[in-house]
Amino acid sequence: RLAVGLSGERQSAGWWGDGRPASWADAVAAVHLVADTLGVAITVEQGAAPPWHPGRCARVILAGATIGHAGELHPQVCVAWGIPPRTSYAEVDLDVLVAAAPPLPQAPGLSSMPVAKEDIALVIPAEVPAAAVLEALRRGAGELLESVRLFDVYTGDPVPSGHRSLAFSLRLRAADRTLTESDAAAVRDAAVAEAARATGARLRS
Repeated sequence: RLAVGLSGERQSAGWWGDGRPASWADAVAAVHLVADTLGVAITVEQGAAPPWHPGRCARVILAGATIGHAGELHPQVCVAWGIPPRTSYAEVDLDVLVAAAPPLPQAPGLSSMPVAKEDIALVIPAEVPAAAVLEALRRGAGELLESVRLFDVYTGDPVPSGHRSLAFSLRLRAADRTLTESDAAAVRDAAVAEAARATGARLRS
């Protein structure tokens, strides 16, 4: 099996901007990175399994079967194991991933084109898993999406009661051209539309 543990700062603060701690979304992204490198298509859905935090656990699925989990460890587990609070952890069946990989997985292409960034804040019902929104954004954005990550969760005014705001950062890049503002806007709109269709999310005004 393959295991990944994350805690502390994912990105340090500096002249380039604020830092941010590692989160469960980074654990999910690590699993996606492994699967993408092997050329295997996986999906993630909301999950529930020890030792993960209920509500912050994603189930990793391949061909309809659960092959692992990723998310934030339960606070009691962090205390019992003597590790930092809010540590994130992923564990997947690497043998299954390798067996599902094509004989010669195609390496991802390297592009010298610049990255375009889009930040999206979505309001969703509190019971909708963040992992479901992240997956919907990934599907909707399509092949110009290089990565997507959750960087903020907010409740309180002006977000309606029973809802929360999730903010995501999208990195977009084309292999053969510099993306225009309209290119980036089209990807953002498609991602938001898929998130709205799949989870009931709406743009935060």
